[in-house]
Amino acid sequence: MEASSAGSSNPAVSGGKAKTHQPVAKDVNIFFDELEGVNSPSKDDDSLLHHGNLTSTSDDASRLEVVGEEVPDKNKANGLYFRDGKCRIDYILVYRKSNPQTEKREVFERNIRAEGIQMEKESSLTNSDIIFVKLHAPWEVLGKYAELMNVRMPFRIEKQISRFRGWLPRKPMKLDKETLPDLEENDCYTAPFSQQRIHHFIIHNKDTFFNNATRSRIVHHILQRVKYEEGKNKIGLNRLLSNGSYEAAFPLHEGSYRSKNSIKTHGAENHRHLLYECWASWGVWYKYQPLDLVRRYFGEKIGLYFAWLGWYTGMLFPAAFIGLFVFLYGVTTLNHCQVSKEVCQATDIIMCPICDKYCPFMRLSDSCVYAKVTHLFDNGATVFFAVFMAVWATVFLEFWKRRRAVIAYDWDLIDWEEEEEEIRPQFEAKYSKKERMNPISGKPEPYQAFADKCSRLIVSASGIFFMICVVIAAVFGIVIYRVVTVSTFAAFKWALIRNNSQVATTGTAVCINFCIIMLLNVLYEKVALFLTNLEQPRTESEWENSFTLKMFLFQFVNLNSSTFYIAFFLGRFTGHPGAYLRLINRWRLEECHPSGCLIDLCMQMGIIMVLKQTWNNFMELGYPLIQNWWTRRKLRQEYGTQRKTSFPQWEKDYNLQPMNAYGLFDEYLEMILQFGFTTIFVAAFPLAPLLALLNNIIEIRLDAYKFVTQWRRPLASRAKDIGIWYGILEGIGILSVITNAFVIAVTSDFIPRLVYAYKYGPCAGQGEAGQKCMVGYVNASLSVFLVSDFENRSEPTSNGSEFSGSPLKYCRYRDYRDPPHSPVPYGYTLQFWHVLAARLAFIIVFEHLVFCIKHLISYLIPDLPKDLRDRMRREKYLIQEMMYEAELERLQKERKERKKNGKSYHNEWP
Repeated sequence: MEASSAGSSNPAVSGGKAKTHQPVAKDVNIFFDELEGVNSPSKDDDSLLHHGNLTSTSDDASRLEVVGEEVPDKNKANGLYFRDGKCRIDYILVYRKSNPQTEKREVFERNIRAEGIQMEKESSLTNSDIIFVKLHAPWEVLGKYAELMNVRMPFRIEKQISRFRGWLPRKPMKLDKETLPDLEENDCYTAPFSQQRIHHFIIHNKDTFFNNATRSRIVHHILQRVKYEEGKNKIGLNRLLSNGSYEAAFPLHEGSYRSKNSIKTHGAENHRHLLYECWASWGVWYKYQPLDLVRRYFGEKIGLYFAWLGWYTGMLFPAAFIGLFVFLYGVTTLNHCQVSKEVCQATDIIMCPICDKYCPFMRLSDSCVYAKVTHLFDNGATVFFAVFMAVWATVFLEFWKRRRAVIAYDWDLIDWEEEEEEIRPQFEAKYSKKERMNPISGKPEPYQAFADKCSRLIVSASGIFFMICVVIAAVFGIVIYRVVTVSTFAAFKWALIRNNSQVATTGTAVCINFCIIMLLNVLYEKVALFLTNLEQPRTESEWENSFTLKMFLFQFVNLNSSTFYIAFFLGRFTGHPGAYLRLINRWRLEECHPSGCLIDLCMQMGIIMVLKQTWNNFMELGYPLIQNWWTRRKLRQEYGTQRKTSFPQWEKDYNLQPMNAYGLFDEYLEMILQFGFTTIFVAAFPLAPLLALLNNIIEIRLDAYKFVTQWRRPLASRAKDIGIWYGILEGIGILSVITNAFVIAVTSDFIPRLVYAYKYGPCAGQGEAGQKCMVGYVNASLSVFLVSDFENRSEPTSNGSEFSGSPLKYCRYRDYRDPPHSPVPYGYTLQFWHVLAARLAFIIVFEHLVFCIKHLISYLIPDLPKDLRDRMRREKYLIQEMMYEAELERLQKERKERKKNGKSYHNEWP
């Protein structure tokens, strides 16, 4: 699900090579010695406004243009061109005539036309108050700003250098070449566009030389730098969107994503239709993603997200397989597990009540089922799997760096650097009276004093701390619910609930916890937004990074706090019968199930993971589907079902849902939190990678469907990597080593069993640790309690006479303590200290061993593949050769001209 396009061979680019899309036409050898553009009209707003009627959009209207073929009538009908059918719409602005910001819009639009951008206006077919402003960038404007923006374009074909291919097998999930003829591409060198050296670039047609995404990006670049108030430093479309001057701004989709004709017989109607058929359709869920097509249509930033998501999903296959193997190993060895056998056969061992008053005495054999379920997750392969997942996380990140390097090379991102960002409008408005000279641009700009910045950061940090305290309070409430409810369920009328009171308590507590998590997430988003705006970040990237850290911290703590409690605190500090530790000196702290605490952690992990992934997938697809359905329903009621497809493309796109205000934040956050679930507590729930894999296979197609069909087309933005999320992934990888070490040492019974096998069991001193060495382990892990030593408030209502016909004298509980008649009643035994020492030793050894393996793997795996490094060096050499030849050709030409004119050139030639 990760590779790109038909075969996923990478488009050679960065440093030099990129894929160019060959037109379908025969006449492709068109080169331009002189380039002439169309002057932009200088019309006033009234002459630009056109009150159009509903137009009929045929299925063929959206087909890809063929070079040399004139289709002005179709262009007029499909809503992708101006009224003349020749000027393609590169960007759409939307405003309401009733909006009072008329003067700012007029100045802004006048300055847009001064930049050479052509403009037309159309009133909405459904609401006359809504005005669509159509923008088109002529050739000379595109060439000028492409040179300023260093847009890399193809300039020399190279057929001898082989493409880089990844390590994943291609055939089972490759895309069909015959279905995707548009993806047949050649390798070529690229260089920053230059009008002076335009004859070096491969130009088949000036109308298609810059693709639609690049054209929209250039127009957006211009709009971000156009003034909207004369005589003031008030510039940029973002500020007009924030103050309400414009209601929306977006590039157009390339037509409909559906067609009555089969893509195999008639080809793709447009790139959007091609993406839908080969990427967003459920029928291709098992195929690789056409990443080159995604990047070409949506831009590098979105393309990198899907490349990372596909890589993560592909890397989950071995993790899911090993996790499933660990689970199946537990299934196959279940009948041979000595511990579960002893639990199931312990009909004569009576356990002490797990709560005050209403909880009865119970036979240990009653927990037979839970002991068997625990063995499915807590068996001999658990430690191996924990080490494997820690190493897997490192390998995943290291190989992603290599994959990212290949993608950056293929997509011309190696030498790309972000431009100096503009100051946020809010920052400028707040600190407009305080200015200082920018050391880079040499221009005055708003300045935030150090003391003001520190005070805001302190307030923001205090807000973060307060919200973490809210999370802790929510967890505390869940703890109180658990300790109170277990007694309630123990006195329940229904025998099923009464006999399984602890499991019922855990299940309901997890569901309530999930509801609290989802409610607090809504609150956290508002708080994080408020705190981030309070800090007044200077640029958009600083704002995005600050907001991302806050939201991740909030949601991570919110999602995992209860899991941490169950893993490391549940049943650890309860005391013992006769001396229980109590909450607020009232409620007795909850104990683990007689079969261990791991079963509670497994339930917590499984329920939260399944519910959250199901809810996220429903909300991601359900909300935009419902919104768009409601919009279509209103239009059908007003205009009739027979004309529902007659709206121009800008009207259709305006009725779609805009992309999230935070861009790809929600998509990344969902996957990063899932990565945490997959790695942090994987020792307690080996099936987590499998659930994550199944979810991600669905997630890729859900996100693809959402981007292609339900959202307006986002601006094609560039990016070199996944940004701050990579650092968060590394932090989760480190945390996972620590938590898994503690889960195995503290939550699991692995260490107590190991100590018993080598020190106290039948094989003590023999160096063996098989199932025969575990005989007697259950009895050795239980301590004895004198029933008469119960506190009054803890004494059960039942005296246990139902087991032996007479009141019980002794009961058992999980701990390593001396019997009641020993010199130190209920004191810790020597075995307790041996187990404690072994647990601490295991944590230290496990962490150091895994961290050493992680660092070794990081050292051994280079960030740049060797063949890619060689290709980059060779292309750099060839580019220098071509530059030298071009300069030599220029000098020879000048020499011939001067010789022809009879001028001396001896001093000109070296």
